[in-house]
Amino acid sequence: MFGKGLTAIGLLCISNIFMTCAWYLHLKLQTVRAINFSAWPLYWVVLFSWGIALFEYSFMVPANRIGFEGNGGPFSLVQLKIIQECVTLTVFTLFSIVVFHNHFAWNHLAAFICLVLAVVFVFWK
Repeated sequence: MFGKGLTAIGLLCISNIFMTCAWYLHLKLQTVRAINFSAWPLYWVVLFSWGIALFEYSFMVPANRIGFEGNGGPFSLVQLKIIQECVTLTVFTLFSIVVFHNHFAWNHLAAFICLVLAVVFVFWK
């Protein structure tokens, strides 16, 4: 069970890296003049992002199948979703700091604490 749980969480982390790139990388690429990404029509940007998101699904679906208790995994459906949301916020925060040079403020920390509490409550028996 422990191995399936770690595998599911690892796959969720990988899938969220791809999803964050699919959602936000095009915003950063607009500032790269060498490829003139800002001149691309919106439908090309959507197709570009969808191409990245395909990899996200390639990791998200197995993560949910492996981690779900109905398939022999350790997590309920609600637990999987809460874990996924925490992973998403963590990956997004790191992405925004590294790629967009955003700063991490006290209210961001407060939001993280609330999400960690959500994980505690969803696993509480």
